[in-house]
Amino acid sequence: MARGWYAVHTYSGYEQKIERLVRRMMEADSDFAKVCLDVKVPFETLIETKDGVRKESKHKVLPGYILIELDLPEDETWKNYTTQIKKIQGVTGFLTATRAARPLPLSRDEMDNILRKTGEIRAEKVFKPKQNFELGETVSITDGPFSGFTGVIEEINLERNRIKVVVEIFGRPTPVEIEFGQAEKI
Repeated sequence: MARGWYAVHTYSGYEQKIERLVRRMMEADSDFAKVCLDVKVPFETLIETKDGVRKESKHKVLPGYILIELDLPEDETWKNYTTQIKKIQGVTGFLTATRAARPLPLSRDEMDNILRKTGEIRAEKVFKPKQNFELGETVSITDGPFSGFTGVIEEINLERNRIKVVVEIFGRPTPVEIEFGQAEKI
């Protein structure tokens, strides 16, 4: 058996519908459930501060794809299972496969990268700001003790998810360190 996670290309916007259909197929057909072990549409959480309100939003990690964990048999019967999946309305095929060739699973590194983004595997940095900051850019501080101040970005620390912004306090330039989510571009 060739067990692994396979990327299946779908029509955009159909990912969750196809995930539900595959789950129903797994419940209805015990033979299919022995080969199809899991299915998911990976999402990552992005945090954005807009008008001083911190808001989380979920975005698909791989728009137009779903991930299916399969344990495909070594004999020619693997074609029956992949054909069942390809026949689902909205599925266009397996990534890394031609019509006749056996699909290839994602590598361990590729899968780990996806799972880090979704938060299923702990990563050094799960937080991903919705906006990218640049040195010298003017930002408005929207949260914390310096809320309402504007300043210029002097330093960006991606590992700590923080920026150093020079604001004017009592007429003097003062550097303050804040989290990405506490500022927004002007």
